[in-house]
Amino acid sequence: MRSRAESLEFALLGLLSQDSLHGYELRKRLTSIFGPFRALSFSVLYPQLRRMLEADLISQEEVPKGGRSKRVRIVYSITKKGGEKFAQLTESVSPQSWDDDNFEVHVAFFSPTSTRNRLRILEGRHRRLKEKAEILRADLERSAVGLDKYLIEWRRHSLETAEREIAWLEEMIQSERKSS
Repeated sequence: MRSRAESLEFALLGLLSQDSLHGYELRKRLTSIFGPFRALSFSVLYPQLRRMLEADLISQEEVPKGGRSKRVRIVYSITKKGGEKFAQLTESVSPQSWDDDNFEVHVAFFSPTSTRNRLRILEGRHRRLKEKAEILRADLERSAVGLDKYLIEWRRHSLETAEREIAWLEEMIQSERKSS
């Protein structure tokens, strides 16, 4: 997955492989995957759903809202072709799989991913963060002179965050190795 659209498609297919959902519920669940600070507007969601409908990855059905409302709700479901694409995506691993923008989506759908590929993604993320931590550590040591104190604190915070994630990844990798 190279683009945000591909990452969003993967997340949508994953969610719809679990259950049929309407747009608002999809957006809520996507927020739980991507986090509250990575806003996903309906102006991004619905064009992506339309592209996926046109590609026959998903289908839509109008369902009555219920109660007194005569309005309908559009509910999206995954198609056979969409299920095959989702299975393919869970098993495709590349350096983009452990990038900041894609890692969280892969983790969200680790259950249907093979142990071998879960390990590859976790180990790739671990390597990437170790490199990042080394760069941040070296940068803090050499360039603290003359830098704004807030920038220095931000770099220190970034290093601490990377180190916490590295420790978590090491636990996850150890757990995955034990279970395989």
